[in-house]
Amino acid sequence: MARIVECVVLKTQAEGMESVPHPGELGIRIYENVSAEGWKQWLDRLTTIINENSLNTADPRTLQLIEEHMQGFFFAEGDKGGEPEGFQQAKKKK
Repeated sequence: MARIVECVVLKTQAEGMESVPHPGELGIRIYENVSAEGWKQWLDRLTTIINENSLNTADPRTLQLIEEHMQGFFFAEGDKGGEPEGFQQAKKKK
């Protein structure tokens, strides 16, 4: 039977993730409060954050910035979590 969580991203109950997606207390908090679909939405946002800010994921400072964005995206904490400043969604081709 699938684990169901009250997803803070989707604002509804949904199937949870199979394992903790990130190390530490933040990862446990995400595991307990974010659905698999909510996590997928985060990964899409993360790609945007990395690309728009030209982040080097091997740099330890980048992990700190990503965690700040995670806290903003999932839990509306801090001043991060929205789309990167100046970001414009690409228009879909018809």
